Amino acid sequence: ILSRCTPSISQHNMVSKKAKKGQENINARLQLVVKSGKYKLGYKSCLSTLRQGKAKLILISNNCPPLRKSEIEYYAMLGKTAVHHYTGNNTDLATACGKHFRASVMSVIDAGDSDLIKSMTNK
Repeated sequence: ILSRCTPSISQHNMVSKKAKKGQENINARLQLVVKSGKYKLGYKSCLSTLRQGKAKLILISNNCPPLRKSEIEYYAMLGKTAVHHYTGNNTDLATACGKHFRASVMSVIDAGDSDLIKSMTNK
């Protein structure tokens, strides 16, 4: 019985490692945007950048309320802005940006030295 269970456990770990590596890759790019580019954190400032047409990419955390998420997606669709659903929650998104508070939405205005926008639009 144990020999049958062992392969499925190792396969599950390999999948999570691959997802974790992708997440770390996004986090590294986010840190580069924070250092060298322009961005806004938060729902209200994200909506304002979308309305002004400044936003190039929107990142939405996985625990963002559905009504907010759909509103942001609608604004992004009107402005032809790319949207990426961040796999972590709002605490993870803000921590990836080096902040000590929660932020469910991030708007990237200028990527700086990072290739975050190109990598997100290709997916």
